[in-house]
Amino acid sequence: MNKLSGTLFEAAPPDRVESKIVASLERRRLRAYILMLVVDAALLHGAFMLASRLYLGTWWQQGHMLAAQALLPLFFTIALYNRTYGVTALSDWLFGLRQALKALVISTALLAFVAFYTKSSAEFSRVAVTLGILLFGASMAFVRRSIPIVIDTFWEGKVRNQLVIHDGGPDFDLDSAVSISAAKYRLDPTAHDPFMLDRLGKLLRNQDQVVVSTPSERRENWAFLLKSAGVKGEIVSEPAHVLGAVGVHRYEDRGRTTLVVSTGPLGLRARITKRVFDIVMAVGGLIALSPILAAVAIMIKLEDGGPVFFVQRRLGRGNQFFDMYKFRSMREEKLDQDGSRSTSRADDRITRIGAFIRRTSVDELPQLLNVLRGDMAIVGPRPHALGSRANNKFFWEVDGTYWQRHCLKPGLTGLAQVRGHRGATEQEKDLTDRLQSDLEYIAGWSLRRDLEIVFKTAMVLQHDNAF
Repeated sequence: MNKLSGTLFEAAPPDRVESKIVASLERRRLRAYILMLVVDAALLHGAFMLASRLYLGTWWQQGHMLAAQALLPLFFTIALYNRTYGVTALSDWLFGLRQALKALVISTALLAFVAFYTKSSAEFSRVAVTLGILLFGASMAFVRRSIPIVIDTFWEGKVRNQLVIHDGGPDFDLDSAVSISAAKYRLDPTAHDPFMLDRLGKLLRNQDQVVVSTPSERRENWAFLLKSAGVKGEIVSEPAHVLGAVGVHRYEDRGRTTLVVSTGPLGLRARITKRVFDIVMAVGGLIALSPILAAVAIMIKLEDGGPVFFVQRRLGRGNQFFDMYKFRSMREEKLDQDGSRSTSRADDRITRIGAFIRRTSVDELPQLLNVLRGDMAIVGPRPHALGSRANNKFFWEVDGTYWQRHCLKPGLTGLAQVRGHRGATEQEKDLTDRLQSDLEYIAGWSLRRDLEIVFKTAMVLQHDNAF
């Protein structure tokens, strides 16, 4: 058992949860999409070169190849829009071929339309172009048919991570999914136990699809946890409005229907954009601020000889724990690992240099390392210590939707901070104001908003509540 400020929580189960953490397949899929794009581009040019050779007697005829180069961006634009390069295209080659051929037909029609109105069709042979398009379609069919063979050979037939959690509901299994028992890992959706949520977060890490089979009285609780974890979650159930289902998935071969209750707040492109932004900002920040970081580290060390950094366990994405870095601003013997005591203006634990770096928010700068590690983002809901309270209540006791703020990575700064909601949480309103801003940020994320928050943060680094 774990004890936190007088409250007992369940310890980790005998079977190590870490052994169930799966490797992410997202990067593998991204590499596959890029490879498919490159192969299709090569096939298109190869098909047009072969058509030119067969009909015109030369491998390269300028007007003919110009048509291929005009067709390629049209094809890619439509193909990317209609999911020619997506996870379904990897797992179902017939679907991928249908979408690719649709993109080819539409892009060919657009090319013909443009060529007609620009009167440029005379610059290339229509027979040779038609032959090139037919050869390109045939070569794509061959490549798509080869995809499942390649996946079976090199990826053991797996393109997605799928997890089925059995919690006393109707029988449900997927051929390629891992199935676990909720009881075995002590997963109780009705419990506000941060250690249980950490276990669940680890089990859900890198899962592309999670299906829960549970009795009707527990479905709403599971729906909330899946939303909070930021995963694509489904519950084996008949449609129920109270769950806030976002779709229905029918498994005809299983004779079951699931409700899709969560999809995660950000799509693939948004996550890539946000991660690139985080890396660029973190690397740039560490380089630009390195003199300040070095000077602060030296001053902390010279003041009392203690460690430069304070490492504290915080709640992160998917309600999982992670170690967050800060410059140490308190006396070593009075460090508060759980964050049970809020910092006050005349706090006797704070050192002289600590008072300065807290007042100017410099103590938070080491979290740029957390951003590079992938534990945090530049912008997002601020991570809280496990023992944090408002009006002598744990944050999740004040508002049950608190867990939902962890469906995104925590941030170095956030919408709540630039609105002035920072410092000690003496009253429940101090938390609910922040929570409202965090959920608003999650619901309306955009790169533009991240840039605005970073700019506004620079304007409020020194704040009356920063102590």
